[in-house]
Amino acid sequence: MIYLDNAATTRPSSGAVERAACFLGENFYNPSATYGGGVSAARELAKFRAGLLEHIADPAKFKLVFTSGGTEADNTALFGGARRGNIVVTAGEHAAVERSAAALKSRGVEIRVAPIDQGGGVEEEAFLALVDANTSLACVMHVNNETGAVNDVFSLSREVKRKNPRTLFFSDGVQAFGKIPFTLPESIDLYAVSAHKIGGPKGTGALIKRRSLDLPPLLFGGGQEENARSGTENVFGAAAFYFAAEETFADLQGDRRRVSSYRDLLWEKLSKELFLKISPEEGSPFILTVSAEGLRGEVLQRMLWDRSLAVGTGSACSSKHRFSRVIAACGYRESVLDGVLRISFSRETKEEEVLRAAEILNATAAEFKGKI
Repeated sequence: MIYLDNAATTRPSSGAVERAACFLGENFYNPSATYGGGVSAARELAKFRAGLLEHIADPAKFKLVFTSGGTEADNTALFGGARRGNIVVTAGEHAAVERSAAALKSRGVEIRVAPIDQGGGVEEEAFLALVDANTSLACVMHVNNETGAVNDVFSLSREVKRKNPRTLFFSDGVQAFGKIPFTLPESIDLYAVSAHKIGGPKGTGALIKRRSLDLPPLLFGGGQEENARSGTENVFGAAAFYFAAEETFADLQGDRRRVSSYRDLLWEKLSKELFLKISPEEGSPFILTVSAEGLRGEVLQRMLWDRSLAVGTGSACSSKHRFSRVIAACGYRESVLDGVLRISFSRETKEEEVLRAAEILNATAAEFKGKI
């Protein structure tokens, strides 16, 4: 099986899982316990927290709160940050942000939605025009999970602060962490990451927040994570996340260049008579979204699986809907929306897999088209 649906989830790193396995065995202790085993687990957890944070932020200015994944991090940011007035989001946000915004609307918060362009990137001027004196929270995802569009969240966050210094700026960085090099500026208040997008386990993520920001928790209980997120800490998940990040950041630039060449190679080999490119040229090298216009993407996806190729049809969180909400917001006609496929790579992807995938995609789409 050639696996090219890494934006949905990556294969867990065997090295990271093996190194973390001791926290399911002899070091199983609750890090909130005050005896030796618990104290040792808490010490290790603090190391994992600091190590993950140092990859993208200054620990003197930011802190990391472990969560159950990117969705919880997104929810915590929105329900904690939207305290008054209005919030501004983009039409390209992940479902965890979009649905949280819908829930906030039902509670009386005004939701303002900025449009996105054909590649899935936010229309920056339109977004900034929606920010005013009553905006409590502004949300722009760093890398669009369905098209790979990279938003300039650093510039946008600075511009938002110029318009209203009290507005909190949040970015879902789930598809950016471990994929593109960056360091968080202080103009970004909240940033979400997830382990299973970089070879870590499902069910582990983090919300990175500015140290001086007092954000109410989403989960209440025993006061873990310095009262930011109650619940017994998942030390195994944090450890595997930390070890997977060590592997991921070891040669981030080299992996990025190599994967970028694979993305270009795949598009070069795909039939332009069968496929339309949706991903922008300057998007993430880890995502190539195309459309087999006139064909049903989910049918084509199943045909590809039967031929030992796994690809996505957009966000896995939107798989129960005929069309992707995000791709529809890009402005494409219905025949394009029907045929969307998202092909996504990891640092483990090999060139021979890409070449074989192109052959399978071309042959399968041609066969499907010939039957209709």
